Amino acid sequence: MSERRLCALADIEDGGSAAFTITVQQRPLELMAIRREGRVFVYVNACPHWGSPLDLYPGRFLNREKTLIQCSTHGARFRIEDGYCLGGPCLGASLEAVLCAVRDAEVVIA
Repeated sequence: MSERRLCALADIEDGGSAAFTITVQQRPLELMAIRREGRVFVYVNACPHWGSPLDLYPGRFLNREKTLIQCSTHGARFRIEDGYCLGGPCLGASLEAVLCAVRDAEVVIA
């Protein structure tokens, strides 16, 4: 499986989130990355309810407490660690995860 660089680890504040656009098969794909206690979680930036982006403001995906990912359209809330929806119109659904790793202070995705 080939890997590609998404960003430097320092581009995502610990406890924060960031938005990225990559090209896959000549089409743009919007991603979100959340950094928490040295780990990074990457998901496709699309709510399972409607497919709309989760961020009202670019790169801002977390609730006020920074404990959950929150959809700005309908308020659905997702666990950071696995993207599982805990509340909202897509209860029980999950965000689409993207395999990622941190190598030499770089975030890489599969």
